[in-house]
Amino acid sequence: MTAAQNLTQFSLGDALQFVLVAMLAVGLIVLFKPLLRGLALAALLLVKPKLSKEQRLQRRQMRDAALLNGLINADGTPSNAAELRALASRG
Repeated sequence: MTAAQNLTQFSLGDALQFVLVAMLAVGLIVLFKPLLRGLALAALLLVKPKLSKEQRLQRRQMRDAALLNGLINADGTPSNAAELRALASRG
C-alpha cells in the first residue's frame, strides 16, 4: 500500500480519537509542569552540581585578578600599570 492509500483510509473517528489523545497529553503536561520542571532541575543538579559559596568567591576573585593582569599587560604606560596593581592589591 502506498502512503496516499493509507491516508485515505483514516476515518473521522480516527482523527477525533487522535485529537482527543493529543489534547489529553497536552493537558497532563500542563497540569504536571511544576513537577516535570523540578525533575528536570534535579537531573541537571545530578550531572552538574552547584558550586559552594567559597568556590564561587574564589572563581570570581581569580577572574577579577586575571582581568586586571590582562589590563596591566595590555597597557604600556608605567603609571597606569601601577594604578591597576594598587587596585588589584585592594581586592
